Amino acid sequence: MPVLLPAVAIMEAETAVAANAMAKLLDVMSRLRDPEYGCPWDLQQDFKSIVTFTVEETYELADAIEAENFEQIREELGDVLFQVVFYAQLASEQNRFDFDDVVAGITSKLIRRHPHVFSNNSEAVTSEAEVKENWERFKQSEREQKKQSAILDDVPRALPALSRAQKLQKRAARVGFDWLGAEGVWAKIDEEVSELREAIVSQNDSHIEAELGDVLIAVVNLARHLGVDAESATRRANSRFENRFRVMEQAALEEGTSLKEETLEQLEKRWQQAKAHLAAD
Repeated sequence: MPVLLPAVAIMEAETAVAANAMAKLLDVMSRLRDPEYGCPWDLQQDFKSIVTFTVEETYELADAIEAENFEQIREELGDVLFQVVFYAQLASEQNRFDFDDVVAGITSKLIRRHPHVFSNNSEAVTSEAEVKENWERFKQSEREQKKQSAILDDVPRALPALSRAQKLQKRAARVGFDWLGAEGVWAKIDEEVSELREAIVSQNDSHIEAELGDVLIAVVNLARHLGVDAESATRRANSRFENRFRVMEQAALEEGTSLKEETLEQLEKRWQQAKAHLAAD
């Protein structure tokens, strides 16, 4: 007769397996950086040199999530985790901090920012809006402790432009610097498009760039008011464009021609056919 383990024992066993897996990964990282027996490429890296790979891996994870490819999501999560381990190894070698410090830091932060979950003395939180309000209050307190008291402090400059624009606008909106609703943003978009048209007529390249930037910022503001993430919306629009264009290209190939040989009218017809084809799938 099989022995049934109690729930606590099962949890402890699963935790031990996870700890062993993490310990093995940390050991692999340590060996890759071994001065005598490590990998020559890994030994040449530093904090700045692997940032590009970190950003790349994060976007690959975002693509996998967008595609709902869970096998790929699992793989990309491993790649992102390895980036964290790599940074922690570099810091450990410089006696700054190690992986355990990273884990302890985020654990403490999550507990601190969720008193409604981890503290018996806190008031109950019943809505997502209340959770967000508390979260922002704790973050503001932490920024002040770091002497980042200005409203736009700590908005990372390395964020993608659309994401950073939306985050800057959200931060400014906290002090009332915002439109009351989407209608005001529509008017601003019309105003910025008009100014862009004037800049194009003037043929002043720097003026055109500035006004085009203002149009994009206004559209990001509209996205925020509509509850849409501008970066995700653009990424999905890119995906739709790519899929439709590939259908156009394949259709032309099957007909013994190529897109570059066709007129604009023919290309527009193919575009509409591709949209209809993909919408029907």
